[in-house]
Amino acid sequence: MKGKKLLYIEVAKDLKSDILAGHYPVGTLIPTEIELEKKYEVSKITIRKAVEILSQEGYLEKKSGKGTTVISNRPFNKLSKATSFSAVLENEGHRLTKKIISVEEVDDFTELPEDVRKKLGERIICLTRIYYLDDSPYIFYKHYLPYKENIESLRKSQTSLYSWLGEQGQSISYIRDSFSIEMADEEIKEILNLDKPTYLKRHRYSFNQGRNLVEYSVGNYDVDLHSYVIEYEV
Repeated sequence: MKGKKLLYIEVAKDLKSDILAGHYPVGTLIPTEIELEKKYEVSKITIRKAVEILSQEGYLEKKSGKGTTVISNRPFNKLSKATSFSAVLENEGHRLTKKIISVEEVDDFTELPEDVRKKLGERIICLTRIYYLDDSPYIFYKHYLPYKENIESLRKSQTSLYSWLGEQGQSISYIRDSFSIEMADEEIKEILNLDKPTYLKRHRYSFNQGRNLVEYSVGNYDVDLHSYVIEYEV
C-alpha cells in the first residue's frame, strides 16, 4: 500500500482486511498512529477516522496510553452479540466443512423473488455450495450476489463469503433471516440424503451500511443431523 494516497475509508478497509487475514491477531495491538501515518502516507486525522470506523464496527478498542487492540476478527461481528452457528457447532466438537459446487452468472431469474432481482442488479452471481457436518451433507446453500469482475476468488474452497464481500467494499451492517419448514423436492432429498419429507429452509437478506442488498441466500438444512441453534450474550 506504500506510496498510495488513501482516504480514511480505504485505510479502514485495508486494516480490516489485515485483521480478517490474521495479520493483526485478536488481543494484539495494531501499529501506532505514527507507524500507520508512514505506511499509508496520510495525516493523523485520516488514521484516527479509520480507527474510529473499525472501533464502531467492533474490531478495535482504543485505550488512552495503551494503544489500539484488536478485539474481534469476525466478518460481521458487529451485528449483535450472537455466536455464529458455525462457532456453536465447533464448540460442541463437530467438524464443519464446505464444498463449492459452482460459481456462475444467473441466466434464469424465475427462482429469485422480484424484489431481490431488482435490488441486486441486472447481473447476478450464484454461489452454490454444500456444508458437511462430520462428513454428512448438512446444508445446501445458494448465495446470490451482485456481479463482480473478480469472482474467480469465490471458487476457492476456503474463501469466506463475508470477507470477500468486505474486500469489494460491501461490509455487512444488517441481516434479516426468515425460517420455514418446507416439503423436500427430489433435488434436496438427493443432495442432503434426506429420508423424511421436510427440511428447514432459511432465507437471508444481507445489507450494507446504506441498506443496499448485497447478498440474498437460501439455505436448506437437515435438522435431523443438528437443530439450528442461536446463542446470545446478554
